[in-house]
Amino acid sequence: MVADTMQSIAPRFKWSSVFLSYPALLTLIVIVAVWEGAIRFFHVPDYIAPAPSVVALELVRQLPNLAVNVVPTLLEALGGFAIGNLSAVLIAVAMVRSPFVEKCFYPIAVFIQSVPMLAIAPILVLLFGTGYTPKVTVAALICFFPTLVNMVRGLKAINPQAFELMRVLSASNSEIFFKLRLPSSLPFLFAALKVTAPSAMIGAIVGEWIGSRYGLGAMILEATYNFRAPMLYATIFVATSIAMALFGIVGLVERRIIRWRVGDVY
Repeated sequence: MVADTMQSIAPRFKWSSVFLSYPALLTLIVIVAVWEGAIRFFHVPDYIAPAPSVVALELVRQLPNLAVNVVPTLLEALGGFAIGNLSAVLIAVAMVRSPFVEKCFYPIAVFIQSVPMLAIAPILVLLFGTGYTPKVTVAALICFFPTLVNMVRGLKAINPQAFELMRVLSASNSEIFFKLRLPSSLPFLFAALKVTAPSAMIGAIVGEWIGSRYGLGAMILEATYNFRAPMLYATIFVATSIAMALFGIVGLVERRIIRWRVGDVY
């Protein structure tokens, strides 16, 4: 009798331990269940707020179309991510090496960041047309400022004792940069990359809203104007999944490169 009771309790204990180990998964399941139940209970039409089951079916039906449109959006996001972050890192290095450069470019960077992307995107479409260039540029601009600010902060956040020691040992500016400033800036850089990786997807989609016949942004507009709420939610789910995947990839690269504790750097 006792053995049978323990065997019946063991599976439940195992599942509960899984949920306790992954609270985010449990929270997501609860949210989806409440969402599904609320839609069914109040009989909300699908064109207003579809149930998760309806969105899942639409996702399966639209999978070929989504796969085709994911490619340009992902290319735009990755291109903007690379260009924006690389530009920010190079300008941050120049700012740290020359206070005059910092005084020249930092206010301009703040000004560009202050302009809404929805206002910049139409200008870029007028200048470069409706191809890849304006979408990549929007994604790059969104990625640029967070990386610039964090990289400047990281390059300046060096240990004063270590800096004085390298000066006493007659280290050159290049040695100080590569052996002290650059390692100390990596935690700040990856913190910015974790923000800009999902933001690049947002920038690409915003660029596609202004003028494009392809990509996830164009699918979102089409679904919105035609009241195809299930396709709208399915497209948003795909875009969000890709953004989360990019965030996870940056986190994996960070763990492989930064093997020391952040507190040991500054």
